[in-house]
Amino acid sequence: MADEANRTAFLEIQSRMIEITGKLKQVLNQLRNKEGDKKRAYLTLEELRQLSDDTDTYKSIGRTFVLEPKSVLVDEQEQKLKDSESAIASLQTSKEYLEKQKAEVENNLRELLQQDPGLARLIMSMTAM
Repeated sequence: MADEANRTAFLEIQSRMIEITGKLKQVLNQLRNKEGDKKRAYLTLEELRQLSDDTDTYKSIGRTFVLEPKSVLVDEQEQKLKDSESAIASLQTSKEYLEKQKAEVENNLRELLQQDPGLARLIMSMTAM
């Protein structure tokens, strides 16, 4: 009876671990993408700032280029930079939360295996198959 309850608890912990790990990978990928967006916006902004104010600047819209004042492009890049920074901060918070959840699940698994050493042997025999 207790054996079956421990096995059920293990399966629940295992499914939570898989779910949390998947979410964590997703957040890490989003974080990496936003870091790239931030870097592109920063570098573009640095290049734009080096241009004189009377320089013709063009904005890419699909396959077309449209003449825009430098100030409009600078404003857009500054906004992209701010948006990226706020998204990164939010994703960082999510990452920390998921890492805490993952550590908690790992701790629950460790406690379960310490309670029932027979469960550890059963798990090891299942992975050997």
